[in-house]
Amino acid sequence: MRLQDVIFGVIGGLGLFLFGMSLMSDGIKAVAGSKLKGILASLTKHRVVAVALGAVVTMLVTSSSASTVMTVGFVNAGLLSLSQALCVVLGANVGTTITAWMVSIFGFGGFRITGYALPAIGLGFFLTVLGRTQQAKYIGKIIMGFGMLFVGVNFMQEAFEPIKDSERAQAILIGLASYPLLAVLAGTALTVLLQSSSASIMVIQVLALQGAFGTEWPVVMNLVIPFILGDNIGTTITAQLAAARASRNSKRTAMGHTIFNLVGVAYILPFVWSGSFSNLVAWITPWEITPRTVMAEMAAAHTIFNIINTIVFLPLIGLLELIVVRMLPVKEYEAEAKPAVLERHLLATPTIAFEQVTRELLRMFTIARKAAVNAVIGLIEDDTKKLNYVRRKEDQTDDFQYEITSYLTELARGPLSDQLSDEIPVLLHTVNDLERVGDLSVNIAEIAERKISQKLVFSEEALGEVQQLLDYLTEMFDNVIFALENGSKDAAQAALVIENKLNKMQVKLRKNHVRRMGTNGCSPEAGLIFIDLVDNVEKIGDHLTNIAQSIIGGLQWEHHEDELPPKK
Repeated sequence: MRLQDVIFGVIGGLGLFLFGMSLMSDGIKAVAGSKLKGILASLTKHRVVAVALGAVVTMLVTSSSASTVMTVGFVNAGLLSLSQALCVVLGANVGTTITAWMVSIFGFGGFRITGYALPAIGLGFFLTVLGRTQQAKYIGKIIMGFGMLFVGVNFMQEAFEPIKDSERAQAILIGLASYPLLAVLAGTALTVLLQSSSASIMVIQVLALQGAFGTEWPVVMNLVIPFILGDNIGTTITAQLAAARASRNSKRTAMGHTIFNLVGVAYILPFVWSGSFSNLVAWITPWEITPRTVMAEMAAAHTIFNIINTIVFLPLIGLLELIVVRMLPVKEYEAEAKPAVLERHLLATPTIAFEQVTRELLRMFTIARKAAVNAVIGLIEDDTKKLNYVRRKEDQTDDFQYEITSYLTELARGPLSDQLSDEIPVLLHTVNDLERVGDLSVNIAEIAERKISQKLVFSEEALGEVQQLLDYLTEMFDNVIFALENGSKDAAQAALVIENKLNKMQVKLRKNHVRRMGTNGCSPEAGLIFIDLVDNVEKIGDHLTNIAQSIIGGLQWEHHEDELPPKK
């Protein structure tokens, strides 16, 4: 077989394997994903349970990447604490070994399923196309993915077959494997490249089966185990990528995943050098190492390493949590990202709890103001840094909305005075108005990005009008913030006066825009962006008006009794 045929066979086999895994994972997640999410989010209070669930979910979706990314998402949403998430990811490391067992048992064990792979693909395809229900289509996707996975493995086996007759190829691989640190790095690099530890371990399994590391099977196990250890390090890159733009605790979860895999490899490696680890695997497994069982032996080594690492780290989760918190401290801009004083124990004292809500509303107001002002300035100055800053601030307003709404809802369940009971729905609407201000600020940022990407320029007259809009907007924000903080109805009335000016200015600017279009003082594209900007600023003014009116009304809705909760 030519080298080209080997390369093409490996690339094609890997592609089919990864595509099959992806189809299986997508199908299983579609069939049971929401249930798995609910289980993960609700049953992870105890460390051992969290580890077990992480393992089971990963086995079901056949992907540690999927379960760790899911876990990172739960942490980002506040559904899991950092320590719970670290336990789930520990379990995911154990669960991901199921793919290596599938390949070794069904692919090359006593029951070879590879002969049924093509019919499985056909059956899965027909179910996907002709299935009457969505559930049947998803099951077809699972069956098709399962068959494709083993077709890929079969292609890999055939592609690597010439290696058993190539002394040079064997010498290179055995020489690399003779230096465990190099083998670990190679395993890490292969997993990072393929973005799948299952795929990289399958490659090593098939190479070993084809005699690439020799045929003295106990020796082969010593040579391939460092590659497997490297695979465990490489797989952590997926969680790191998923957490790159997520919350600080999400980044800590991903970092914890990396740390316990790195540390695990570090303390196991000396036992690999001495041969003790492979002896332990041979002692635990009930079979003799032969060409038929070497892949299962590798799967066992993978599982045993991860079980040992889980047992070692489970009692140390608190210490690991402390380490990742120290490594990734909260940055200054993140310190203001979430409410800090909404203490649950204050719910028993509603008056104080309301004061805390007001404090956090003021912080949310400040963040929303920064988002809106930076969006307009970013548009004027074509400053992409300011536009990215706007998105961060909008994320923060979403967090504040969730936290304050949850707190007020919990507060409403307790006994309240009539006045406080009437204030809750008004405060909830205030929070929603501020969240909408954040959304509108992102709209302006997107308008600015269109302006930058299309290299559009505003006329001097248009820039002056935008600056006037910004002045009105900042003045209105400052008045409403002052009114909320001090209960000042005068400041709230002043904000309403400014909003009236914004409404009149919107009409005036539209007329000016049409005039400039007629005299070629403004291009049509720039004109559309200008009008979108004016409309979004005016909508922000509308939401600030809602808040100002609620302050003037003493946070009461005298004419909307139907919207108030029952009096306690």
